[in-house]
Amino acid sequence: MKKSLVLAMAMALGVTASAYAANPFSDVPAGHWAYDSVAKLAAAGVVDGYADGAFDGDKLMTRYEMAQIVAKAMAKGADCDKLAAEFADELDNLGVRVAKLEKAADNVKITGQARFDYRSSDSAWSATANNFWKNAHASIRTRLWVNGQINDDWSYTGMLQSTQDLRDNAGNDDIDLKRVYVEGKLGGFDVMAGRWNEFFWNANILDNFVDGVRLTYGDDVKVGVIAGKVTDNGYVPMDGDFFAANVATKVGVVDVSANYFKADKAGYGDGDTVDEKEIYNINLGMDVAKDLHLSYEYMWGDKKYNKEVSKDGFVARLDYKGADASVAGSYGVHAQWFDQPINAFLSPTTDATQFTEDGGYEGWNLGVDYTLAKNIQLCVNYYDTDSKLNNLDDQVWYSELYFFF
Repeated sequence: MKKSLVLAMAMALGVTASAYAANPFSDVPAGHWAYDSVAKLAAAGVVDGYADGAFDGDKLMTRYEMAQIVAKAMAKGADCDKLAAEFADELDNLGVRVAKLEKAADNVKITGQARFDYRSSDSAWSATANNFWKNAHASIRTRLWVNGQINDDWSYTGMLQSTQDLRDNAGNDDIDLKRVYVEGKLGGFDVMAGRWNEFFWNANILDNFVDGVRLTYGDDVKVGVIAGKVTDNGYVPMDGDFFAANVATKVGVVDVSANYFKADKAGYGDGDTVDEKEIYNINLGMDVAKDLHLSYEYMWGDKKYNKEVSKDGFVARLDYKGADASVAGSYGVHAQWFDQPINAFLSPTTDATQFTEDGGYEGWNLGVDYTLAKNIQLCVNYYDTDSKLNNLDDQVWYSELYFFF
């Protein structure tokens, strides 16, 4: 054992100039430069020496022997973070949990999701319109989430997304940093700032990226505001300044929320992109029986951007049970009915054909989610929609296979 190592271990245990116990090793006599330190280490049970009663301070140690010493020192409360990091593998083999290192490692977590999807459409409209999906679409989407704990109140989230388009063999793919935001508490407010994906309640009005700030206040009654900018998500033209406000509470057994949205250049109006689209909505949800949940959302626009269709619409949804990705064999079934003119939505979450250039859409959806194995989930949906104008219709099958890790 080298002089520097003995001193380092002694300092970690708070060794002082004089030992408090006799040195048990025959080859470390009184007056030796390491006598006090070795005595303290031996008394603390950190070093044992060899079977012949010798310390053998000049003998080279193996990494495994050194890891044993570090483990014993840690058990005594020594500050051995650097040594523990160096001998982490050996400590792991010894079955020693390095608590401080584990705590530091917990500050950053990486999780992921891979999705294989296929969408097919019957309508000629999908083949000819300026539509992201076209008649058939197949892709592989991979998401990696990075979550970092800044302190007890603040955290950081980033999300990398790669999408491989399988419609042809042109090698179409991309990798983007899709979300970057911090979350925390400021006074009595919950704060989110950066770029995140925002959706309200069932997301039948908005599901889009927002660059900005969100403030939420309250417990039994929650009030929230968002100010920032939105970007075109590939489905409905939408970009520019964005503002939203939300109030949510529970009245008896009914979840209730009311929302207000204001966005620049949001969607189509009489064939052209319009400015300052404003929408209001009310959401209601409740359990009507065991494992059966009913929700209803009514929305209306402040004016007719497309004068040939109404300003208001609705979405009703019935859910039975629900698939849990962590429980193999769990499942959920849902049915939806919707009537959404273009005046009453911004960028909704739906895989149905929205007929954005033909006044919006109405129709129904049936879907099932099933967990094939732990962290492997299959989702299948069927949509039947009609356009609000021009007598168009479409039937869509959309299947997704998720892998969570």
